Amino acid sequence: MTNSIYDMHYEKTYLHDKSEIFRCAGRCCKTRSSGPNTAMSADRFELPIAVLPEDIDVHGHVNNVVYLRWVQDAAVAHWRVLATQEQQAAISWVVVRHEIDYKRPAQPKDSIIAITWVGAATAGTFERFTEILRAADRKVLARARTVWCPIDAATGKPVRVGQDIRERFSVSEEGAIPS
Repeated sequence: MTNSIYDMHYEKTYLHDKSEIFRCAGRCCKTRSSGPNTAMSADRFELPIAVLPEDIDVHGHVNNVVYLRWVQDAAVAHWRVLATQEQQAAISWVVVRHEIDYKRPAQPKDSIIAITWVGAATAGTFERFTEILRAADRKVLARARTVWCPIDAATGKPVRVGQDIRERFSVSEEGAIPS
C-alpha cells in the first residue's frame, strides 16, 4: 500500500542547494495532489522551502536576494517535473527579466511555499509568475514575474522550442493570470 501519489510514480531529484524535490517518473498528475515535497495542478506548482541560516541578513530576516533564488528554484523544479529527460538534456533556460514585489519579511523559523505558474510566451521568451508564501498562514511574502528564454544546452544560444514545450509552459494572453 502506498501513502501518497508520490510513492506511486515520483522519484527524488535535488536542487542546487541539495534540497529534495520529487520528479515525475513517467506520468504527471493533472489535479492538485498532496505529497511530502511538491504539489501540482494543471495550473500551479508548489515547492516547499526551508529557510536556511545563511538566508538571514543583518536585519534578522531573509535577505531579498534569497527570494530570487526561491523563484528560480521553483521554476527549475517545475521544469524538472514536467519536461522529459531528453528535453532537459537539450534545453536550458536563462532569465531575461525579474520583477519582484516584497510584501512581508520571511523569518528564520518560517517554512516557505513557492507557488509558480506559467504565463504567456512570445517566439523567444516565456513568462512565469511566482508567489512566495509563509506556510503557516499562507500569507504572501513576495510576488514575482520572470521572463525566461530557452537556450540550447550545448551551445548556450537561444532556441525555438517545439509545440509540446510551448503548450506545457505557456498559456494564451487571456489565460495568463498576473499575481
